[in-house]
Amino acid sequence: MSKFKDKTVIITGGSGSIGFVTAKELAQQGAKVLLVDIDEKALKEKEAEAKRENLEISYVVADVSKPEQVKNYVDTCIERYGKIDFFFNNAGIEGKVAPMSEYPDDVFDKVMEVNVKGTYLGMKYVSPKMEDGGSIVITSSVAGLQGSPKMVPYVTSKHAVIGIMRTAALELAERKIRVNTVNPGSVDNRMMRSLEDGVNPGHGNEVKEAYTATIPLGRYATPEDISHMVCYLFSDDNTYATGQTFVVDGGMKA
Repeated sequence: MSKFKDKTVIITGGSGSIGFVTAKELAQQGAKVLLVDIDEKALKEKEAEAKRENLEISYVVADVSKPEQVKNYVDTCIERYGKIDFFFNNAGIEGKVAPMSEYPDDVFDKVMEVNVKGTYLGMKYVSPKMEDGGSIVITSSVAGLQGSPKMVPYVTSKHAVIGIMRTAALELAERKIRVNTVNPGSVDNRMMRSLEDGVNPGHGNEVKEAYTATIPLGRYATPEDISHMVCYLFSDDNTYATGQTFVVDGGMKA
């Protein structure tokens, strides 16, 4: 398939499960993908895997909360691939699970720095260099649409990026650049393992069973479930939706 032939994509949080699965899906359909992450070891492993599958995926190391490093990943994409068609503004961290009254200030600040400032800087420096008619997807969460106890910075940050998305959708509409969020529910990946263990240390499997019982479709999302939505939002199948939240949660919010 070549749905994304000659398209170029930047994906932050590119070594994570959702980021890399999305990269592979795009590259399998013809895209050239630049992965951005702070973890160089993981990025090297992902690039090697992509090469084994003959996929056009490369990487650059960056802390998304640092303006000069964000500028560098934008410049690297232009130098390497000549343009930017799509941007998956996906990097994020979960922090820890703790009541608001006991939450460590430094952890709160770090979550906001990565999840909110990192998203903002990506929009600030990527969007002016994007091709007109492109598409941006920001990773929010169902936690960006409702409260969740003991996760104050994560919930706050995921609400905040929806505000960034809506503002950008209005500002970029004249260039026909569509901007949306994808809002996953529980995804079967490292982040959920961390959150499950934070809720009840040493009993994460029991927490997973309890969470799963609240999902109408009866299972966690796979990273592929999320990547399919992101690729739809990038594709020509979506020519008109912008400024919207796209929930992928197995029916939890129904």
